[in-house]
Amino acid sequence: MKPPSFAYHRLGSVREAVETLAALGPDAKVLAGGQSLVPLLNMRLAAPKALVDINRLDELSTIEADGPVVRVGALSRHAALTRPGPHTVLPLLEQATRHVAHGTIRNRGTTVGSIVHADPAGELPAVLLLCDGTMELASTAGTREVPAAEFFLGPLESAVRPGELAVAARFAVPSDTGGRTGSAWVEVSRRAGDYALCGLGLMLRLDDDDRVIEARAAYISVGPTPLLVDLTEPLSTMDFAGAAEVARAAAEPEEDIHATVEYRRHLIGVLTERAARSALEHARTGSPHA
Repeated sequence: MKPPSFAYHRLGSVREAVETLAALGPDAKVLAGGQSLVPLLNMRLAAPKALVDINRLDELSTIEADGPVVRVGALSRHAALTRPGPHTVLPLLEQATRHVAHGTIRNRGTTVGSIVHADPAGELPAVLLLCDGTMELASTAGTREVPAAEFFLGPLESAVRPGELAVAARFAVPSDTGGRTGSAWVEVSRRAGDYALCGLGLMLRLDDDDRVIEARAAYISVGPTPLLVDLTEPLSTMDFAGAAEVARAAAEPEEDIHATVEYRRHLIGVLTERAARSALEHARTGSPHA
């Protein structure tokens, strides 16, 4: 399978990239890792007139932990989040990224590219939402930030405008003030590396008496965009079954060739309980792989 013909632009700076994107408008696509874009091109599900390759923009390859934020540049590969680094102040990043496809894809695919792709089955969009993150979007007019809650507009549809380049994702790091934080990522797929039939990331905080004072979860593959659910009330009394019921009630899964609505609702409940127990153990022991 071969893609349709396109013009190829390989730029040397962010400024050149945004100027080129501004000139090309909606007819251009950005090429970073290409792990989602290239298959779409080869299957002719996408036919842009031009590709803007940003792989020479080394300034976009950084991962930084600056106080309460982990900033992941647009050329940072998934694999970088599974190795020791500044991002380890936010264990959920590694917990979720280890579930992204296969090692070969993680070596090439980019975290920011995955978020911009806005696949409702993608792990990183849900992490951004759960962590109250923001996306940094650059254009010839300057840089703007879009909160995760406003970024995902629908399946494979994000708030990136024609002429804009997503330069970084910013993930908020929970403060340890007033409690201990635990997190977990769980999902079920037909085979290792396949898209999840259902998955979620869960973060909670404990007070000094081991009581849950805050708990939220972000779900994938249960709707057109990542779904954020507040589970504080049931988990404050360690009502794991109640948390599962709250999550099932909030979700609107659809049937497809891989799973029925009933099966996805069942998975929502089972995985919610599993993630809550794992995050609780993480908060108590300090081990993100508890």
